[in-house]
Amino acid sequence: MRGRLAAARLYAITPDASPQSIEALVAAWLRGGVDIVQLRHKSLPRGELTGLAGRLARACREAGAIFIVNDHLDVALLSGADGVHLGPDDLTVAAARKVAGSAPLVGASASTPSAGVTAEREGADYLGSGPAYETPIKTEKRTIGPGGVVAVQAAVRVPVFAIGGLDRARLPETIAAGVRRVCVIRALSTAADPEAEARTLKAALAGR
Repeated sequence: MRGRLAAARLYAITPDASPQSIEALVAAWLRGGVDIVQLRHKSLPRGELTGLAGRLARACREAGAIFIVNDHLDVALLSGADGVHLGPDDLTVAAARKVAGSAPLVGASASTPSAGVTAEREGADYLGSGPAYETPIKTEKRTIGPGGVVAVQAAVRVPVFAIGGLDRARLPETIAAGVRRVCVIRALSTAADPEAEARTLKAALAGR
């Protein structure tokens, strides 16, 4: 699992939509070659969220992709997900490790090198770093730019994924700065052809 994580480049995060829409979207992403899928849903009741997570976990497993649940360690464990992503208001990475042990992947958010070093020390397997660009999803956070993501990368040994405002138009600048792992939400969830968009982004990150 951690070998696949090290090779991952394109990390897709789901929008707040109906379970049926999310399943169709994820299926298209997987056909397009997405490496990691994160289920992030802020309004779905916990029971429905767990059921959806279980179905997505199976789909990702069949496609050879990694499946992550945002925020909820219990949902991740119950659904058979590969891991959980923890934000600053969730369990600490250290607490998650005490509960779940060493097997599940644990991701954390880090916008500064010091935060990245702390998360890595506590047992984070990867980091999401940003916002790399302005985004309506993270309006309360200061944009750190691709250079800020590079600074976090330089401070840790685990994979670091840029997040925030990433799309096809911004990838060349991001890659030129030295970032080849990205998390994408809107550019993949609102694309007219999500499968084709995933394939295009993946190819750009791979240098093709």
